[in-house]
Amino acid sequence: MAFVVGLTGGIGSGKSVVSDGFAALGVEVTDTDAIAHALTAPGQPGHAAVLHAFGDALLRPDGTLDRARLREQVFRDSDARARLEALLHPLIRGAAAREIAQWRGPYGIVVVPLLFERGGLDGIVQRALVVDCPEDEQVRRVMARSGMTADEVRAIMATQLSRRERLARADDVIDNAGTPDAIAPGIDELDRRYRTLAAAAASSTGRR
Repeated sequence: MAFVVGLTGGIGSGKSVVSDGFAALGVEVTDTDAIAHALTAPGQPGHAAVLHAFGDALLRPDGTLDRARLREQVFRDSDARARLEALLHPLIRGAAAREIAQWRGPYGIVVVPLLFERGGLDGIVQRALVVDCPEDEQVRRVMARSGMTADEVRAIMATQLSRRERLARADDVIDNAGTPDAIAPGIDELDRRYRTLAAAAASSTGRR
């Protein structure tokens, strides 16, 4: 199996911008948020599970889930959040593992927003990359893209590890406080590092 780098960071830190930078270099990327979205589409197992657990009030006229309403409910109620995670995380882990098994490059990136908080991919991820930026910048970015209030964004941040704790657990950190162009050199450097680590890991296991 390819060398697996787990990419994580707080809401608004810019995980997608960084993962897109790796993808532009030809690195395979598995995004667990995208998997979660696909698994909760109509006709998929997560869709039925969410409606069974939380009720048909979450069903929109077009058959999709009212994700904004669900998000508001689970971030207001920790028990509801735990129920949602218990339903979806095993499905997400299984789908992510199957996708990772299909990687063909020396290493790949799996984007996991709650990599440290939930540990759902322990045993798969071999190195943790944290996307970092100041907390005020996180709030500004999320407000700009979603229309949430600052209090709503900070409520979500409160359910995640603090910036200090996240940085303390990182193997690697990329500073994304600036513009997308500013992170390109850091991504290039990390790409070289991960290719070297992947080669060493393959050599130690006798894998070609």
